[in-house]
Amino acid sequence: MLVILTQENVLSAQTVCQDCLLADHQGLPRWKQGTLGCRSSLDKNLDTHQPKHYQCQMGFQIVEVE
Repeated sequence: MLVILTQENVLSAQTVCQDCLLADHQGLPRWKQGTLGCRSSLDKNLDTHQPKHYQCQMGFQIVEVE
């Protein structure tokens, strides 16, 4: 599941992404061949115990949580 982090809240990606031109028809970020297509990775280390962090082109920080 993808969530958006702000300074004060954790938001559903669908809530934030539904009006984005880069979102899919369900209002979710696009996945392309197993990677998030509208982002750049913010991961600095390879610690597999930490959730993956991304930054979307709109500037939001996205975290993949299970």
